[in-house]
Amino acid sequence: MKPSIPKGTRDFSSTEVAKRNYIFSTIKHSFENFGFQPIETPSFENSSTLMGKYGEEGDRLIFKILNSGDYLSKVDDNILTEKNSQKLISKISEKALRYDLTVPFARYVVQHQNDITFPFKRYQIQPVWRADRPQKGRFREFYQCDADVVGSKSLWQEVEFVQLYDTVFSKLGLSGTTIKINNRKILSGIAEVIGAKDKLIDFTVALDKLDKIGKEGVVKEMLSKGITEEAIKKVDPLFDFSGTNTDKLASLEGMLQGSDEGLKGVEELRFINNSITELGLTSASLEIDVTLARGLNYYTGAIYEVSAPKGVKMGSIGGGGRYDDLTGIFGLKDVSGVGISFGLDRIYLVMEELNLFETVELPKPKVLFLNFNENESLEKVKAIRVLRENNIKSELYPDTATSNKQQKKQWKYVTNRGIEFVVTDVENDTFVLKNMINSEQTTCSLDELITKVQ
Repeated sequence: MKPSIPKGTRDFSSTEVAKRNYIFSTIKHSFENFGFQPIETPSFENSSTLMGKYGEEGDRLIFKILNSGDYLSKVDDNILTEKNSQKLISKISEKALRYDLTVPFARYVVQHQNDITFPFKRYQIQPVWRADRPQKGRFREFYQCDADVVGSKSLWQEVEFVQLYDTVFSKLGLSGTTIKINNRKILSGIAEVIGAKDKLIDFTVALDKLDKIGKEGVVKEMLSKGITEEAIKKVDPLFDFSGTNTDKLASLEGMLQGSDEGLKGVEELRFINNSITELGLTSASLEIDVTLARGLNYYTGAIYEVSAPKGVKMGSIGGGGRYDDLTGIFGLKDVSGVGISFGLDRIYLVMEELNLFETVELPKPKVLFLNFNENESLEKVKAIRVLRENNIKSELYPDTATSNKQQKKQWKYVTNRGIEFVVTDVENDTFVLKNMINSEQTTCSLDELITKVQ
């Protein structure tokens, strides 16, 4: 039987790894340039850490890990007979693969609070897992690149994250991205003024799907969740909200009279919008989108989502928001945080489609020592050690050529890998060096060889 890998996972070739590393290094450099420092957390957490943090939809997508050993032996026969998966899972699985990096980060902050200097700016680049239905740009195993600040309620952090998005996408050559922004307080305020405050989560989860299922689909879902037709009519203007950011803020201010929380959200968005207008963006644009909800329960303030450049069919390539008391779920109260995430895999697909990887090269030796004579191999390996000590990437072709056909194979290897310099022979501490770009061939000492290839 032919081997395979699980749906929603991928193998990566050397070329793909090089391209991914290019994105990683660009994001990492920008994170550190903005003052963020790296941490890492385990690939799996205790189930109690993750469950109940992402809403009902998110909980269903968490990969559970079976307990080791005979995990069924301690399960009550009644539970087995009942065939209730939720009751059974709690008995046979105590750990789960991480769903994102934010909740593990909150756990990290609480666990290490005495060692952290606040405000704490961290970045984290690690894989996460979701039991989602695989499709283009959506995988079951993928990397997240997160940056968060905890311990500060200042809206300047929100402004900085807009700048960070703009900086990274500018460096990657992704001009024309749209940074969409909303505020959870505005959504709460709208739910309040239409009399559906007790249905806030249902309201926001449905509203967040507007671009996927359209107005009719959203209305249908809201009705199924018990939101009245009268309430839905009051939010009808949201389904076609247009104008400049300033226009939208003015409309929202009028709509939210009577909700202090909603007006507070408008005030916060206005501060971010005005600040970015003054500071300017290099390649991205900032757009207020009142349908943006990102159905995660822990956002309390600003909500971000980044769209790919127009013409590229792709979901969001980044997102995040403000969470005023995420660490409270682990017992540490009143620690406000805000963070964003970059969707590496989707960014990769967008850059492929736009041919933005032309400058990315595979790692390869600068100098290859051909192996036509076994008696020269030891001298060549000694020389390679010196070259590597001088930070010159070098290698010896491992198999000795005993025929013209095998020699041609070595030259083909040079061509296929695009190697710049080749050493063909070594005799009495002199090296025959060929420059594969201009075909120039010289005989030189090891010191001269180092100078030439550097």
